[in-house]
Amino acid sequence: MRPYIEEVILVDKSDLEVGTMEKISAHENGGTLHRAFSVFVFNKKGELLLQRRAFEKYHSGGLWTNTCCSHPRPGETVREAALRRLAEEMGLHCKLVELFSFEYKAKLDHDMTEWELDHVLLGLSDEEPQINPNEVAEFAYKPLDEINRDVKQNPSNYTEWFKICIERVKVEMK
Repeated sequence: MRPYIEEVILVDKSDLEVGTMEKISAHENGGTLHRAFSVFVFNKKGELLLQRRAFEKYHSGGLWTNTCCSHPRPGETVREAALRRLAEEMGLHCKLVELFSFEYKAKLDHDMTEWELDHVLLGLSDEEPQINPNEVAEFAYKPLDEINRDVKQNPSNYTEWFKICIERVKVEMK
């Protein structure tokens, strides 16, 4: 039996599919533009559910970020992938609405590069997360103002994509 090889969907700048590539390869050698998503789940108090990525992740291990993020698989929509990963990483189930998308390219640790067209989705849940320790080291609910202050004071504690899109999420929430 052949082991499962995780692939990402390669896209052009208009988010049209142009092929697939093995996930790690898409993050090496300067990166290849691919589709991704970032989920932001808030509770009824308006606090954002943050996760600290597991320290063993292939990049950005131990950094704080949005509720969950990943890549759709070939044949999977962004929403389907986001719901799947939200359950796999955080043990949560909630309705998700897409807010916006943006492209970014960032150099990361372990000689990795993220070059993604990232779809940002919003959810609301008061469920207690049941984290997957292979994906998430810990979680915390925090108000956006507190998060924004900490990102400015301690940017090295947060993932690159989170630092880019948190301001826009805050604007969209008003």
